[in-house]
Amino acid sequence: MLRSLHIENVAVIRSVDLEPGYGFSVLTGETGAGKSIIIDSINLLLGNRASRELIRSGSESATVSAVFEDLPSSVCDALHEMGFTAEDASLMLQKTIFADGRSQTRLDGRVITQSIQRQIARMLVSIHGQSDNQKLLQKKTHAELLDAYLHPAAEKVAYREAYAALRDVQKKLQATQCDESEKLRLREMLAFQIADIDALKLKPGEEEVLTAERDRLANLEQINQKADFVYRALRGAEKGSAYSLTARAGQALQSISGLIDGADELVERLEAVSSELEDIAELARAYMDDDREDPTARIDRIESRLEAISKLKRKYGESIPKILEFREQARCRLEELDFSEERLDALRAEEAALLEKATALAGRLTVLRRAAAEEIVAKVTEALSFLDMPKVRFEISILSDELRENGADDVEFMIATNPGEPLLPMIKIASGGELSRIMLALRSVLNDRDGATTVIFDEIDTGVSGKTSRKIGMMLRKAARDTQVLCVTHSAQIASLAQTHFLISKKEEKGRTETDVIELCDNERVEEVARILGGIEITDAQREAAREMIDEYVGGV
Repeated sequence: MLRSLHIENVAVIRSVDLEPGYGFSVLTGETGAGKSIIIDSINLLLGNRASRELIRSGSESATVSAVFEDLPSSVCDALHEMGFTAEDASLMLQKTIFADGRSQTRLDGRVITQSIQRQIARMLVSIHGQSDNQKLLQKKTHAELLDAYLHPAAEKVAYREAYAALRDVQKKLQATQCDESEKLRLREMLAFQIADIDALKLKPGEEEVLTAERDRLANLEQINQKADFVYRALRGAEKGSAYSLTARAGQALQSISGLIDGADELVERLEAVSSELEDIAELARAYMDDDREDPTARIDRIESRLEAISKLKRKYGESIPKILEFREQARCRLEELDFSEERLDALRAEEAALLEKATALAGRLTVLRRAAAEEIVAKVTEALSFLDMPKVRFEISILSDELRENGADDVEFMIATNPGEPLLPMIKIASGGELSRIMLALRSVLNDRDGATTVIFDEIDTGVSGKTSRKIGMMLRKAARDTQVLCVTHSAQIASLAQTHFLISKKEEKGRTETDVIELCDNERVEEVARILGGIEITDAQREAAREMIDEYVGGV
């Protein structure tokens, strides 16, 4: 339930706090006092479009925050699945809009996206008013409302899994069932691509090896010169090479080894140096290319090979591994075409089995929906009779249609407002006042099924008589036994039934108009209900009538 609501710098509201209690609360006030601003502010929390025009003149930002408590376990579980925790079954939702067009939403201080905000807010608050009644006319919402009552979660999951598998097989069938000319064209193209790649006999890493060899050959003259110099300096010259000088030094040390301590160790070290110099010299000589073939011809062959690889890269992939991967995919696709008839038979059999399964599951959903529809119709008809619409016939049409994501049912609410008239879609029949009562009747039936912890009705009494307004109020108060209900109203018959009554008014503060919200005590309630009853000046008779209306249902409906 909504424990507290704080609104700051929204339109003519500078700062107001609202703390509706359990049960049934109403908000009343003169026209233009700011009741609609309260609803607009709550709509901001629900994720509706945030307009900079809502920001109070002279302010840089506007903020709406709400604390919700006693959240049902279903809401807490849903929050947990989304990665949030509702400690003590409570949370705070806050929306801030800025003058530069930015907006920010926080859940318990954590910034969240607008998409997540809408998902969470939908579980917390449901607003119904004249504009919301238009949604009731949209056929696509009728199936949602029916399922909101039914909650066929397990059946829907089973059906959707079967339907998704069916659609996947049907897509594979469509891809496989191309005409013969298309098959032939595709087979020839795939065979050409495979042959084109195979002709080059590619090897992983080949391109890098060829590039390195090309660079070596391009610098072969310099390599030979330097390698020859290294070889001659280290080993090639008989007397002046490093190897020969080291050997001579070793011989000299060996000749005096008996005279100097440690000479033998130095001789061993020089022998090791000689061996290392010899190895280096031989390796340097190996770098020299003694092949008599012209390096230019060899470079030309490498360049030709690299160019051929480059052409394949442009056609099939950015590297040799990618080209080979493309070739494997083409081979698999060609194999599929070669065995397309066998595959078609297998897919057709799989499609038939899945179609049978999905149809059976869709039929199960239809049975459940028809049973739920009968129950809803009976309850809505009873509620409409209570709301002075006893001759209205309400039905839920469920027609079998093709399989879709949520089943095979085409759902539409039908109504006949006068005896003898045929049932027609609601959009063709219901007036504004009728829609308000029909919505309330539906809400009274669906109230404990759609999960919202707080339900707000915005001027649902528009276009109805005082007697009917009284019945609307009685129904709202009854609904408030299970769900927190708030109602913005101009009806004394409804306002007098409230368990908590807020007055929305305007005042002047420091030369500026501000909207104020106060919770009315007993005598203040009498004055406000008497004001709503009418008259330029409030009379004692009006006060007495207001007192009687309030006292009539003290202690609950």
